[in-house]
Amino acid sequence: MKSKVTGLVLAGGRGTRMGRVDKGLQPFRGSTLVAHVLARLKPQAASVAINANRNLPQYQVVAGESPVLPDFLEGFAGPLAGLQIGLQFCPTELLLTAPCDSPFVPLDLAERLHAAMAVQDADLAMAVTMERDPEQPDAAPYRQPHPVFSLIKASVLPQLDAYLETGGRRMEGFFKSLRVAEVLFDDSAAFGNINTLEDLHRAERATAAEQTTATPMPMPNADAASGPAPASPAAARPADSDPAALPVDQAQRLISDRITAVEATETLPLLNALDRVLAADIISPINVPAYDNSAMDGYALRGADLPAGGAAPVTFKNIGIAYAGHPFTQAPQQNECIRIMTGAAIPPGCDSVLPQELAAAIDGENVTIAANAIRAGANLRRAGEDLPQGGIAIAAGKLLRPADLGLIASLGIANVTVRRKLRVAFFSTGDELRSIGEQLEAGCVYDSNRYTLFGMLQRLGCDIIDMGVVRDDPHALETALREAAKTADAIITSGGVSEGAADYTRDIMALLGDVAFWKLAMRPGRPLAFGKVQAEQDSAWLFGLPGNPVAVMVSFYLFARPALLRMMGADSKLQTMQARAMDTIRKRPGRTEYQRGIVSTAADGTPQVRLTGAQGSGILSSMTEANCIVVLHQAQANVAAGQLVDVLLFDGLT
Repeated sequence: MKSKVTGLVLAGGRGTRMGRVDKGLQPFRGSTLVAHVLARLKPQAASVAINANRNLPQYQVVAGESPVLPDFLEGFAGPLAGLQIGLQFCPTELLLTAPCDSPFVPLDLAERLHAAMAVQDADLAMAVTMERDPEQPDAAPYRQPHPVFSLIKASVLPQLDAYLETGGRRMEGFFKSLRVAEVLFDDSAAFGNINTLEDLHRAERATAAEQTTATPMPMPNADAASGPAPASPAAARPADSDPAALPVDQAQRLISDRITAVEATETLPLLNALDRVLAADIISPINVPAYDNSAMDGYALRGADLPAGGAAPVTFKNIGIAYAGHPFTQAPQQNECIRIMTGAAIPPGCDSVLPQELAAAIDGENVTIAANAIRAGANLRRAGEDLPQGGIAIAAGKLLRPADLGLIASLGIANVTVRRKLRVAFFSTGDELRSIGEQLEAGCVYDSNRYTLFGMLQRLGCDIIDMGVVRDDPHALETALREAAKTADAIITSGGVSEGAADYTRDIMALLGDVAFWKLAMRPGRPLAFGKVQAEQDSAWLFGLPGNPVAVMVSFYLFARPALLRMMGADSKLQTMQARAMDTIRKRPGRTEYQRGIVSTAADGTPQVRLTGAQGSGILSSMTEANCIVVLHQAQANVAAGQLVDVLLFDGLT
């Protein structure tokens, strides 16, 4: 049976649900999600392929000798587009499909689906499980089909092509034309999708028993797909670790759970809304495009007049010309056409456009078209295809960029409602700090952190309150925090949160508010405070960052920046990717490390990364040289050259 089956991993679409890194390329249990799915399909099929539409070089690294197939259809048309290209490629009788975000695909999936297909003389067999509604635990279980876990005959490709030509994109709609067999599986978890980073982390934290039953066999191309293997819990903590230090992911979740968006909004002219966060959905008052129009220069005609396959060429008479902004209003008769320019309205009665370069011959007013030159309905942009009237053009929470302003303007909308600007106060602490222009005495240093924080806050579009340098004095610190809480939504300090004798922040916070944590299991940035300052009726969130310059930037990006974006009502997820380490990276399990790196493109087109050199938390030059941060997770140990590591790009941050 295996010789009859080709496996297809559906990675497919836009790949944006989990940030900059495609779902399939997300790191999972020492490799990637898609590598786990591949490893479970390979024993069940004569060959396998991956369907993907972006990051093709990265998928090819994981796929090894297996092909990576982009959709034939444009516009990320969904699972059926992946199924179409898979069936076009399929060299065997049957195609076995599974999504890239389900790393626990049953190892007997093909066998059981094939048996049901044979017994029921079906065109397609799909997996089904019995599920319970978590909100109604006493209700009877219901039947849940899983159409992307299916075995399908390659011979149904013409039926799929015909369905897609109608504009249909739903798997349920296509399956109605087939004989379908359903196969009941007991293990619902095997068919679960990992749709968010939280889902991914939850799966990573599965119990040892779950790992035993769910971990796939070793990767056939382990040198291409593997990353550093997770360390055991016993080995995860170095000898000098602090059990009171909170893991990074727990700290980030704690902040996210407590922070909410500011409620105040304001309505601004469109030209003043750049880099502001949209507070209400932009609803399109019109169709975009407003009318059916041509996607290219050519000839508009009636699809019914096109020569059928095998028929002789047909000559059309050109009766006029349609320009963008100057429509041609006369309907053509049989075997008549209209010269049309890109963007021009489709003349009445026409439903197809022949690109001018596909005309078999052009002789004055006569245009000859060969059989199968185009399909009926080709090369049109339908009214409302980009955006239907009444649809959401831009959802609330979007940080408005230049392209967004253009889209809103194209709808004729002059004013938008945005969240008010976030007010952020910041200051540095330390008797040794001097501001630029002051005399630098022995033992003193210029304060660089305030300038770094100013730049990062400016990039976020905050209203900034620079409170300068505060002395190592309890009264001065208390006064500064009270003043900041009265005017700001958030307070960011640098220094004053370590265990030094002159660090008074914790004592003051005991009087003014609460602190959720003081220490994190990370490097750089171990001393980091998060809490709330209360000053009479006013309050503000506090982010007490370390004093070392690199630690300030790293901890701001990982904790303060996402929290401030969340307060602004915007997306706060950090965007990561994967790259291959060019050299060995030393790392002890038990804490998360963030090392400065330079990511580049290798000769084979895949991303690679090297460290900038010395990684001390006071070496600010390492941040100016770097274009990324290499993220080494808590359980990771040393990374060998060639292994995949997570990378946080500076693009858009710095």
